[in-house]
Amino acid sequence: MKTGAERRAALKQILEEETKSGEPVSASALAARLNVSRQIIVGDIALLRTGGFSVDATPRGYVLRGTERGIRHTIVCCHDAEQMLSELYTIADCGCTVCDVSVEHPIYGLFAKKVREADALPLSVLTEGTHAHTILCPTETAFARVTEALIAMGILKK
Repeated sequence: MKTGAERRAALKQILEEETKSGEPVSASALAARLNVSRQIIVGDIALLRTGGFSVDATPRGYVLRGTERGIRHTIVCCHDAEQMLSELYTIADCGCTVCDVSVEHPIYGLFAKKVREADALPLSVLTEGTHAHTILCPTETAFARVTEALIAMGILKK
């Protein structure tokens, strides 16, 4: 049985080899290759990211940043927690991928306390729903579809 550090080193190697084509590798496939649970892989990916390893989660799996194909855009949205899934599904339905989410707020350092108090609501509760996404779009047309759909939903900020 591998130690956590050995497993994460193997995980990095697999991702570097498998995502050269830009195709994602699912957490389930990685778990099967490393003989661990999917939850262990998700945790290991989080630890690798914390250590500076550039990997993005897509709807189809993990891909190294820089190997994906498409055009990156940053969008700023504002909505309540109930609209979170609608926002993410809309982006995916338009053919784009959410690479990350960021929240800027002066009390960001207190987020762990707020998350516990808020029963694990998204960090955007600290900013009354305002947050930014980096999204990867295969074409500018797909990006236009995303922005039009999010405007129609009333959640895209200009």
